[in-house]
Amino acid sequence: MRIQHQFLLYYSLFLLFLTATTLISPSHGDLGKCHPSDFKALMNMKNSISMSEGEYSSWFQNTDCCDWNGIRCDSKTNRIGGIYLFIGELSGQIPPSVGDLSHLTALTIRHFKNITGPIPQSITKLKHLQVLDLDHMSLSGPVPHFLNQLTLLTRLDLSGNQFSGSIPPNLSDLKNIISIHLDGNKLTGSIPESFEKFTGTVLDLYLGRNKLTGRVPKYLGALDGAIDLSRNKLIGDASFLINPNHTYIDLSRNEFEFDLSKVKFPKDLNIFDISHNKIFGGIPDEIKNLESLYTLKVGYNRLCGKIPTGGIMKRFKSTSFFHNKCLCGTPMMISCKKN
Repeated sequence: MRIQHQFLLYYSLFLLFLTATTLISPSHGDLGKCHPSDFKALMNMKNSISMSEGEYSSWFQNTDCCDWNGIRCDSKTNRIGGIYLFIGELSGQIPPSVGDLSHLTALTIRHFKNITGPIPQSITKLKHLQVLDLDHMSLSGPVPHFLNQLTLLTRLDLSGNQFSGSIPPNLSDLKNIISIHLDGNKLTGSIPESFEKFTGTVLDLYLGRNKLTGRVPKYLGALDGAIDLSRNKLIGDASFLINPNHTYIDLSRNEFEFDLSKVKFPKDLNIFDISHNKIFGGIPDEIKNLESLYTLKVGYNRLCGKIPTGGIMKRFKSTSFFHNKCLCGTPMMISCKKN
């Protein structure tokens, strides 16, 4: 009787042990902090994209997905709030299942040249998304018109891809946006007139290294922030962009024509590149007093006259002024003719 009682006791303890180990062991059935729907979406994502197991080994283990490399969960809700993938190797297309991560506020997938295809429309289900960085990959097709449905978006970076076609005018519906990077694509057409809605806001606008044509809309001069229109086919007078609102100005490699001598520089200007245009006139003497200016490129234009000296001008070498019509003085080693 005693033996039978001991057997039942040990058997009960054994069953209790099995139950306990089942509850605490990591498995697909028990996900720790990870929400089941988030886990399912991540698994679908993993199965759609080829991932290098070195950097993403945690994605191949039965561990809490909140602890996976590149995943950030909210400390209160344990819902996935951020995806940050930018190391190792990824290939394939961004799967529609990314739209099932309903609490996502930041989606950053960048610097993977083997990520191809379009942006899935399911991304519009991410109603909390504030940051969308899908840059320096091989995404293609048009820049999606449906991105305007991401109403909380503050940063959009699609730079360094293969996007083609025109810039969607309805991007101006993004009332919270403060940074748009579409540079380094194959975009054509003109800068949308609808972007006038951004007037009076702080907006860093990067449209360089595309195939944009036409004149620059006047309203861009009223934006605060950085502006990059470099390496396009834009024409006309862009002098209104050189105003107190802009500290980063890159207008290089276009076909702009205006008189630089009539321009008033922003006192906090950091970067100024107008090289490879058809800009004429002289360099205003006030430029030597711009203490924040560390990049100056005015070469390959039609500028004339003496290069200002003193102040910050010692920072810049002759390469900043090369190939102009008749610039002279230091540091060009070309003496100025006396009248």
